[in-house]
Amino acid sequence: MALFLVSHGMTMKKFERLGPDHGLNIPNSVVEMFSGSLGKPAGGWPKRLEKIILRGSRPRLSRPKPVDFAGTAAMLEKKLARKPARDEVLSYLMYPQVFLKFAEARQAYSEVEVLPTPQFFYGMQEGEEITVDIEPGKTLIIKFLTAGEPHPDGYRTLFFELNGQSRAVNVRDRSLQVTAPARPKADRNVPGQVGAPMPGLVTTIAVELNQPVKKGDRLLVMEAMKMQSTVYAPRSGRVAQKFVQPGQHVEAKDLLVVIEEG
Repeated sequence: MALFLVSHGMTMKKFERLGPDHGLNIPNSVVEMFSGSLGKPAGGWPKRLEKIILRGSRPRLSRPKPVDFAGTAAMLEKKLARKPARDEVLSYLMYPQVFLKFAEARQAYSEVEVLPTPQFFYGMQEGEEITVDIEPGKTLIIKFLTAGEPHPDGYRTLFFELNGQSRAVNVRDRSLQVTAPARPKADRNVPGQVGAPMPGLVTTIAVELNQPVKKGDRLLVMEAMKMQSTVYAPRSGRVAQKFVQPGQHVEAKDLLVVIEEG
């Protein structure tokens, strides 16, 4: 909630003056907490905040259901294509989206915690050689040779030696500027243009082109700094244009969706 207020330049007093029809995209974690996902504190939440955050909806009165550990483990096994450890099941239950991204990164890059800390954060210099203990009795000797010239698509070819054998790999050089069409920005004066509330990653899209929507319907979910936010339809109509896809990074005010009347 603090991150949300700072990113919108709001104080708590200003937030408390809002009504249920405020149109802001409050982080899902805050909405779920006030809905009763974690139970309720003694005396309940402040009624004024509850009304604003839940947009006038009623919170759940019952406590969360007991967790089905066996069922969750079976479901997670299908997602990971392997049997999960107990601590992985617990991590998924507490932070499902964060854990799945962690598991995806580990699947792609293996266990990066075996890398020396300076090289993990800052990379290697030309001619530098390091050793990496990937398991007891198995050590890799990695020597970085040089980086090739930039490709038109912003990639470079890196040349190195792995246990004395020559290797090459293409990586994206994020210091290079790649010529690409600029993303359109949402115009607040044009009804139906929905802009990104903050910089982040579009994780899911809940609507299709020409789909009718009502004011307040969920359009998509964004994530930034491990905080998810749902973007809602500001008006009723139909989805006339979509400018983003799941997995796409956007900047604040980038145009996401256009909703037209009819």
